[in-house]
Amino acid sequence: MPGMVAFGRRWGIASDDLVFPGSFEMLIRVLWWIGTLILYTYHKGHFGCQGGGVLHSYLVGLLIILGFIVFSLGAIVYVSAQGTITNPGPRRSLTALVYLRALLYLPELGWACLGAVWVSDDSQGCDPATVGAVIAAVVFSWIILLFTALGVVFVFDPMGSPHARPASMEPLGVRDLESSEGSQFLSTAHSVAVKVWESRLRLLCCCLPHDDSHRAAFSNIAQLVSGFFSDTDLVPSDIAAGLALLHQEQDKKEQSRDPDIIATHSPQDLESELEKAAHCMQFAAAGRYYHLGCHFSSILHSTGLHYRDFIHVSFHNQIYEIPFFVALDHKREAVLVAVRGTLSLRDVLTDLSAECENLPLEGVIGACYAHKGICQAAGYIYKKLVNDGILNQAFSIAPEYKLVITGHSLGGGTAALLAVMLKNSFPTLKCYAFSPPGGLVSKALADYTKDFVISVVLGKDLVPRLSLPNMEDLKRRILKIVSNCNKPKYRILLQGCWYELFGGEPDDFPTEMDNRREEELSQPLLGEESLIIRHSSSYQSLASDDSPAHTATHLPLFLPGRVLHITEEGPSRRSCFSRVRYRADWSSEMSFRSVLISPRMLTDHMPDVVLRALLSLTTERPFSLCPSMAAHNQHNPI
Repeated sequence: MPGMVAFGRRWGIASDDLVFPGSFEMLIRVLWWIGTLILYTYHKGHFGCQGGGVLHSYLVGLLIILGFIVFSLGAIVYVSAQGTITNPGPRRSLTALVYLRALLYLPELGWACLGAVWVSDDSQGCDPATVGAVIAAVVFSWIILLFTALGVVFVFDPMGSPHARPASMEPLGVRDLESSEGSQFLSTAHSVAVKVWESRLRLLCCCLPHDDSHRAAFSNIAQLVSGFFSDTDLVPSDIAAGLALLHQEQDKKEQSRDPDIIATHSPQDLESELEKAAHCMQFAAAGRYYHLGCHFSSILHSTGLHYRDFIHVSFHNQIYEIPFFVALDHKREAVLVAVRGTLSLRDVLTDLSAECENLPLEGVIGACYAHKGICQAAGYIYKKLVNDGILNQAFSIAPEYKLVITGHSLGGGTAALLAVMLKNSFPTLKCYAFSPPGGLVSKALADYTKDFVISVVLGKDLVPRLSLPNMEDLKRRILKIVSNCNKPKYRILLQGCWYELFGGEPDDFPTEMDNRREEELSQPLLGEESLIIRHSSSYQSLASDDSPAHTATHLPLFLPGRVLHITEEGPSRRSCFSRVRYRADWSSEMSFRSVLISPRMLTDHMPDVVLRALLSLTTERPFSLCPSMAAHNQHNPI
């Protein structure tokens, strides 16, 4: 729902976000009130020490102030728990309660000063335990005031002007956002958002040089991030609730769906590629040691190579320029190029430069474009390999060897594009891209690379499903499911946490707005603003569960080459000491056009986990892992 408006501005929290922080503070305040009451009862009638009158007044006043604070917090928690995310009508009185609670900080501040004065000037001769208790109360008061100030900074929205959005009292179709006034407003708001995100990126990357390339990257990323949720009015907790609901909805659909149709290849082809992939993954996983702070012997131990086998090792790391090494793999008779994955802020900036860049190729039918940041990183390594003669040096030593390129995550995506650039010069090259970003290449390039690139994806790994169209689809689904649920947000979050931790059957959340069209959703709910603040092609069909690829505002990007999908067999939840078995299937890049919500979506991306899964498949030795939260993928085994 829209951010709460208070003190003349809009904040980064909604009126139903105060249940948990209010309950936590109320518990602390109640315990504090009880402790103060015990202290007052203990001294009642004998405040005979120096400054006893001040102590008596301090304790009585503190009891009264804490009582009012507990009462106001109770009211805030009760009101904040009413209604639903899109129905804030029952919470209309919350702003007044927030003003009341803020007003109570003034006497609390005064009493904290009074306690500090008493401790420093008038506590001589009093019971040391009493003095210690008052000191603790004073310190605790200042700590709470400090954390309150930090909380205000945390939820402060630099773009939170109460007039920062068009009036929503008119239906979406009635608003003329194409008018000069509407266009000027949206342009100004977007410019402000871009500047805010640029400032945040500069602050986050303050240790990086601010040259032209970094400034250009900051600008491009700020444009991308600022526009992602610019057409909605959601706060972070709304997104968290939507993800919790979406996870359970996806699990319900997965339990009832038919097996997917997957690409057909021979079992021998699958087994052979698994063995090669497991071997290459040892080199790709060496990237976790691949930085200056780690001894080179770690790479030697991980790869099984010797010093003499390395032709070139680059630790150079800048934006669009990532480390790599070239070595002779005598076991597979290959010149192997391994590209490091994301390990630095510079790599993150490369990842986030997700706009499309043309990558023209002769003989390829269709549009050829790729992820801008990764394309430039591949171009950097290409120039090093070709212009600096690194590959010539390697093949002069082993002319009969074949070229193999590999990498994990960012390194996997870079390896795939590097293979595209080198294909004409090395027709027999192969590339094994482990967990590459999903938004990597156009459909024409994805089809072109099927002969020489294999993408390996484990489980519900998030990264191979990350692309701008997929994120737009995720945003659309979050908005729809949040709008339809008729439970209060705190219950959604509580049940979502329980489901993530302990499992069980997905909750069947009842809805109050099933099958509503966009025109209906844009109408104010109980006089409040809509979640949609301006038109976006992502929301042309909120009632549909189909992929919005045909209405996407960004060019579609896909995984490269053939896709080898590894999933876990057996129950979705096991003990930490249970045996984990994996299965591998050939899949299609079209199967990764939707983000799957799961606790395993991040752990399945880790190189150690991918390597264990591949070794398990090739050696038939199951590994003991922590419980898998991912639901079983219903692929047909080969």
